[in-house]
Amino acid sequence: MANDQHYDLLVVGGGINGAGIARDAAGRGLRVLLCEKDDLAGHTSSASTKLIHGGLRYLEYYEFGLVRKALKEREVLLRAAPHIIWPLRFVMPHVPHLRPAWMIRMGLFLYDHLSRRELLPGSCGVNLDKHALGVPLQDSMHKGFVYSDAWVDDARLVVLNAIDAQERGAKIMTRTKLQSAHREDGLWQATLVKDERTEIRIFARAIVNAAGPWASELLHQHLHQTARNDVRLVKGSHIVVKKMFDHDHAYIFQNPDKRIIFAIPYEHEFTLIGTTDLEYKGDPGKVKISSDEVSYLCDSANRYFKQSIKPADVLWTYSGVRPLLEQEDASNPSAVTRDYHLELDAAHDQAPILSVFGGKITTFRCLAEEAVNLLEQPLKITKTAWTANASLPGGDIPNADFFGFFQRFQSHYPWLPKALAERYAHSYGTRALRMLSDCRALADLGEQLSPGLYEAEVRYLVESEWARTTDDILWRRSKLGLHATPSSVQVLQEKLTHLLAVAGQVPSAVSTNTAATAAGVTSLAAVSTTSEVR
Repeated sequence: MANDQHYDLLVVGGGINGAGIARDAAGRGLRVLLCEKDDLAGHTSSASTKLIHGGLRYLEYYEFGLVRKALKEREVLLRAAPHIIWPLRFVMPHVPHLRPAWMIRMGLFLYDHLSRRELLPGSCGVNLDKHALGVPLQDSMHKGFVYSDAWVDDARLVVLNAIDAQERGAKIMTRTKLQSAHREDGLWQATLVKDERTEIRIFARAIVNAAGPWASELLHQHLHQTARNDVRLVKGSHIVVKKMFDHDHAYIFQNPDKRIIFAIPYEHEFTLIGTTDLEYKGDPGKVKISSDEVSYLCDSANRYFKQSIKPADVLWTYSGVRPLLEQEDASNPSAVTRDYHLELDAAHDQAPILSVFGGKITTFRCLAEEAVNLLEQPLKITKTAWTANASLPGGDIPNADFFGFFQRFQSHYPWLPKALAERYAHSYGTRALRMLSDCRALADLGEQLSPGLYEAEVRYLVESEWARTTDDILWRRSKLGLHATPSSVQVLQEKLTHLLAVAGQVPSAVSTNTAATAAGVTSLAAVSTTSEVR
């Protein structure tokens, strides 16, 4: 067998945890292969509420360790990727019969002080009767609290980890499924299937099972292994409506069922509202929002906003399945811990397998670091952890000062329209200079294939970011699907087919989200595996 089929580590799963582990391991000198059966961030990791946060509500469940860890990571990630992660202030209107003011003040004090905070301002009270933050709210809302967390482009966070892993020597294979694997002669012998047609046999000294919602299935059905832990699938759904307020703060609302929802500024023109928490028993790849969830989120928003919304106002929805750590004593899905557990099976000097159970996007980096630390002894890793002080691709911005970087970026490319320059700077950071290296005028970007999307960017995403379908580009590498038209999606599909053919790649099947958009479905249907266009 050729040497290029031998690896130190096979990582199964291209979500945030798998990409983070591949990055960490590659940076410590391991020969790494990551395989993902669909697109990077194709499922749970692109269906989050787009927040890097400590989890204020977890304090009610006494998860102080998890909150402290997440708050610490919040600071690390704000410095590592200031282009795709930035501060966001949250407004919590006070509803006396749900939680007393003293309880909220105490919770926010803990939230401010559980971990060292350098980049974000602390919490404070606000008079909603006299402040612009109260204008969109019901007149019954008089008092509120304001605190800090951070926004993240979740799918891009995954891609950036994969890029960094690749540039440190890892091989990233999307649309590649682990068919089976078994231990033999101290190694894992694995069969991968790429694009549902090409079998590849590889050897690895260890496997990381980071398959998220499929972690238990992978262990039992494909690896024929048992585990001490299991995942509990919880569905979270979100809706997007036209912009409901004009300022740059987000809202956190308390519901009578003791759950909370967020209302967040989204893509300048919209408001993102979510999330639900429901037990899920179906296929994680076919999750979609229910009419009851849409009504629940609309009703939750209507308790607080003057402007009422109804299901017909929903422009887009997306749903994901969170693979949480199973707990026998947690009957309420909202009470299930968002912490993670790493289970290493390296008994009797066999080739090790490490499985990831649970976790949240905020703690992916420390999860990855702990995972590779667990493999230090069996894989004889000598290089120490390194990611805590390393920027992600495009995030090497001095002092994490995105505003200063953007000013320089604009002056370097004065011909870029401001909105386009802002999106490029946020999406790609300093890597935007690579994408625009041959461009001296707007015409050099090539044809505008869809609103806000030019040929130069599509070519870059195909060549550098594993984009294979219009969904990859419109809904994960960007959120431009919200602005696309049926005809522009068709134009993009044709260009993408051509670029992939030139690159010698087989175009992936058009997903149902893209197919629905291309067919002109703009109301009440258009369901994909994770989203719904209305």
